[in-house]
Amino acid sequence: MAESPWIIDTWVNLLRPVGGHAREAGENVFGRYGTAAWLREGTRVETLLAEMDATGVAVAGLTSTDFEAVAAAVSAHPTRFFGIVSPDPTDIMACLRSIERAVVRHGFRAVKIEPFLWNKPPTDRMYYPVYAKCVELDVAFTTQIGHTGPLYPSEVGRPIHLDQVALDFPELRIVGGHIGWPWHEEAIALAWKHANVWIDTSAHVPKHFPPTFTHFARTFGQDKCLFASDWPLLPIARPLAELDEHCALPDGVRRKFLRDNAMRAFKLDL
Repeated sequence: MAESPWIIDTWVNLLRPVGGHAREAGENVFGRYGTAAWLREGTRVETLLAEMDATGVAVAGLTSTDFEAVAAAVSAHPTRFFGIVSPDPTDIMACLRSIERAVVRHGFRAVKIEPFLWNKPPTDRMYYPVYAKCVELDVAFTTQIGHTGPLYPSEVGRPIHLDQVALDFPELRIVGGHIGWPWHEEAIALAWKHANVWIDTSAHVPKHFPPTFTHFARTFGQDKCLFASDWPLLPIARPLAELDEHCALPDGVRRKFLRDNAMRAFKLDL
């Protein structure tokens, strides 16, 4: 009998067709992965579910700039998705109201803000009400760390910026996406230092994980690393297929990476 799906993918995207600068910036990275068509055509929940079923992914953290689409997907498939709201932090009160609505009315489990979109580091005062709201509502805060594939400045993604945030908000659960490369050792240091900081592997494949990150995930960071694909940038099957060959995680560590750590970071009740 085939094993029931049990893997948690902590970052998948529901895309809407985009044009102009947003598409040009995104195609810089989507084109390199051979998935630029998704920016022009958008993605469908049914396509994502089929790929999750084929790869043994039971649950995924779903995000989009289209809040209503994510809320509808979570409502229609509550056992398959947990919502991640991506508000605009430049209008602080509207942002906080969006977070409140997403969590209280729709059961979302996280807030995601990518600093490169606003060219302000995570220590900027603009974000601090968001962190406080996440603590108040007991949801995780997810963000991009490392360089940016899209054509935006990368410096605001330096993982070390999150050190001050974690010190100021010790109750805030922070998930840094994309490993943090090329500053992945900063990310490792932060995840080791702070009890409530994790690293996810979105947009990276095991074949190209930095050796220090692979060592961290296998040993002293085995409780701090989460699997994420960043679908549709990466097909979910590719990083999963490469995991055993290139990381050789012991069985218990492999389950932490693919499921258990996500349960703790996002406080999932599955």
